[in-house]
Amino acid sequence: MTLPVSPNRDLGQHFLVDENILGVIGRLAELGADDVVLEVGPGLGVLTRFLADRVAHVHGVELDRALEPHLEAMLGKRTNVNLLFGDALRLDLEALDPSPTKLVANLPYNIATPLIVESLDGLPSVERWIVMVQREVADRFFAKPSTKAYGAVSVLVQLAAERTGFHPVARTVFRPRPNVDSALVAFRRTGLPDEYTDVKRVVEAAFAHRRKTLPNSLELAGIAERARGAEVLVSLGRAPETRAEELAPPEFVALAESLR
Repeated sequence: MTLPVSPNRDLGQHFLVDENILGVIGRLAELGADDVVLEVGPGLGVLTRFLADRVAHVHGVELDRALEPHLEAMLGKRTNVNLLFGDALRLDLEALDPSPTKLVANLPYNIATPLIVESLDGLPSVERWIVMVQREVADRFFAKPSTKAYGAVSVLVQLAAERTGFHPVARTVFRPRPNVDSALVAFRRTGLPDEYTDVKRVVEAAFAHRRKTLPNSLELAGIAERARGAEVLVSLGRAPETRAEELAPPEFVALAESLR
């Protein structure tokens, strides 16, 4: 397939071109006529057009302004799509009107993790996520404690949502073909714990120095002195030398509460 535009290597562009995957996305997203969808990285608009024909409104956020004429050509006279050009990590997405209820996107690899993490509390109107990401990233979202994939993003996503679907994606659905595998992962909001900002700060500090014990990591982040961190761990039934990857998500909520 010949693309109408040369992919921007600096932006790591891999355009979704195989429309066969759209049915899988639609099934996982459970699209409804009243849905308002946020799509980050619409690229050439293959997914955007599919969404626009099935939901009430689509907000498409694209960094590459050079794609504007191609997106407009793909969308034709559809009036329920709002295209915004800029960095999704810098734009005030919470101000979108109407507010998005679902985030459905082939996410650019370089922003997938921070965007998902920030959307958990930064986009409270979003109830469902259906995202195509690098397979390694998809595996992290719902990784289990004490595994290599388990990290801060695993804890934060699992505290806010439950997984509802997973589908490996072949490299052939993109142009140019990426050098890594991808996957679709779907999850539904279950709610944020109380004082989520404090929990998030503790989680990110705990995993910032993965090889260190939790008390050491918390001290380095300025959250608690090492002795205090060790004391709290013991009160939670954990050894003072426990590392971040050993704690399950609910234990981080208890840890943050005890450190207040």
